[in-house]
Amino acid sequence: MGAYRGLTITEIEQLKQQNCMADDWSAISVTKDFIPDHICHTRFSGQIKLGAFKKEFMLDGGLKKHSGLRHVTLHNCEIGDDVLIENVPNYIANYRIGNDSFIQNVNILVVDGKSKFGNGTEVSVLNETGGREVPIYDKLSAHLAYIIALYRHRPLLIEKLKKMIDTYAENHASETGTIGDHVTIINTGTIKNVRIGSYCTIDGTSRLENGSINSNEHDPVVIGHNVMAEDFIISSGAHVSDGVVMMRCFIGQACHLSHLFSAHDSLFFCNCQGENGEACAIFAGPYTVSMHKSSLLIAGMFSFLNAGSGSNQSNHMYKLGPIHQGIVERGSKTTSDSYVLWPAKIGAFSLVMGRHVRHPDTSKLPFSYLIEKGSESYLVPGVNLKSVGTIRDALKWPKRDNRKDPEHLDMVNFNLLSPYTIQKMLTAIDVLRHLQESSGETSEVYSYQSACIKNTSLVKGINLYSKAINKFLGNSIIKRLENIRFKSDEEIRERLRPDNNIGTGDWLDLSGLIAPKSEIDRLINQIESEEIKTLEPIQQTFISLHKRYYDLEWAWAYEVMQSWYHRSIDQITAQDITEIVNIWKDAVVSLDEMLYADAKKEFSMTAKTGFGIDGNTQQKNVDFEQVRGAFENNPFVKTVNEHIKAKTELGNELIDRIAHLIN
Repeated sequence: MGAYRGLTITEIEQLKQQNCMADDWSAISVTKDFIPDHICHTRFSGQIKLGAFKKEFMLDGGLKKHSGLRHVTLHNCEIGDDVLIENVPNYIANYRIGNDSFIQNVNILVVDGKSKFGNGTEVSVLNETGGREVPIYDKLSAHLAYIIALYRHRPLLIEKLKKMIDTYAENHASETGTIGDHVTIINTGTIKNVRIGSYCTIDGTSRLENGSINSNEHDPVVIGHNVMAEDFIISSGAHVSDGVVMMRCFIGQACHLSHLFSAHDSLFFCNCQGENGEACAIFAGPYTVSMHKSSLLIAGMFSFLNAGSGSNQSNHMYKLGPIHQGIVERGSKTTSDSYVLWPAKIGAFSLVMGRHVRHPDTSKLPFSYLIEKGSESYLVPGVNLKSVGTIRDALKWPKRDNRKDPEHLDMVNFNLLSPYTIQKMLTAIDVLRHLQESSGETSEVYSYQSACIKNTSLVKGINLYSKAINKFLGNSIIKRLENIRFKSDEEIRERLRPDNNIGTGDWLDLSGLIAPKSEIDRLINQIESEEIKTLEPIQQTFISLHKRYYDLEWAWAYEVMQSWYHRSIDQITAQDITEIVNIWKDAVVSLDEMLYADAKKEFSMTAKTGFGIDGNTQQKNVDFEQVRGAFENNPFVKTVNEHIKAKTELGNELIDRIAHLIN
């Protein structure tokens, strides 16, 4: 806006004639292009800076309104160029308002004292009574929040991290709030101690107190009708509307909360969706979805979750209060009216159906069904590996990443098969075989972690896990050897050797980021030793680990494949590679055929119930096909068939490329 000047006597007189008043006209500064024509019924108090008012706003329906000030009281405010503010019954105090912003029919907009605008607010996730508080700030990632919430066995680490966030909050504290450029605030009640980023729209909101709305030009934020929020951070691209009530919450990038959803003491990271239901003290990692009125998520950690209608948990089992928590690992689903009594831990990519009150821990058996039968919980290991729903989810998540902000706070790995899940499958096979050995292979039912496993389910589980492991390791080997013409077995061995050994050992899922435990431990040690003293290097470490994922993954796969295939890489030959690729092809085709069969169930006669309502079987079939399409033309079915063909060709290509090395 350039340099400021004082008002001229002529301008003061004109403002008075336009029913304006000021406690001290000399306390008002204006830009050189300022003219007072579009300011009327305005009271000025304290230090005021005004830009030029030249622009017209075109409103819905074709109405034009010129920028300016009308029917408003301003106290200690700086107003940018081409701003329209009108019809503020109370006042606006202690705000810097950017260019081209539109503020109309707002009850009060004020910063009262020094505010941190939500930064540093402690959110009591998982345990409502405290102990796992996560202090939120503008750039909080799911991965850092994961460490703060769950690594309480490292008190020095927590102390250092909280100190860093406190420093950030203090550095961003101010007695003056900011409203960015191109912001629209209309028909809104109270806004108090809230910092509002550029291109934000606030329309019909009831009350916002002590928070930051980190909207920007790349990914604007929308806050809609009847929203009430207190002690919050809302990240870029978020949409919060239609009666949402929240207190002490972090809303991540591109989250969507609406339709009377309520939440307190909860963290929602990127691409979460919440409608109709309720969240209490939850850690909602990326893609946590709850859409139904009767659903309650409480005291749990989730990610890539799809909560069915009526999903519920309990954290109040004894008389000491709501102290129990649950962990639901990535990719799980809860069916309608499912219930889990915390404490419990549900393995990755599992399906929970029915009521479970005996505190199951299925974390070592991923891709399972946990089903209520009578009063017992039955576990079906690995069966989700052949579920069409699981694969469909894995395909849709990347397509539903709605983040447009070039700066991503959460590093999201969408891989269904990764060192994180494959190491669990290796453990699962050991667990299931140990059950066989300890209880006998002829036992009809095995008992495991407060759940029952049928003999047939156990045998099928080992088979499914083995296929998935063969698929993952085969994928890794083929990728490592692609596009290279080898002249000898030694060249193959040299190519298979990893560039370094970083990535061996256990892997973790830090709420979206899949990374080696050794690297997370290294980061933690750097924080505790104060080699890292600020938040930015921590985020850069997460970004680096995410970018290096496939290199690190190969180091892990290289180590595991030797024990899995009982072959030393130092002695491996083209013949061995051919055998491994053939095992891989069998696993891929077999799993895809299972998916194909599972998808076909959706086109069975049972699925056609309710179609062709007034006709015969032929009409039922025609009605079904008109609505759902033919099975062969279903996009997912086509994808499965194409996948079988493509993977078979990929394996054959490698076999042909190294065939000349086989005697």
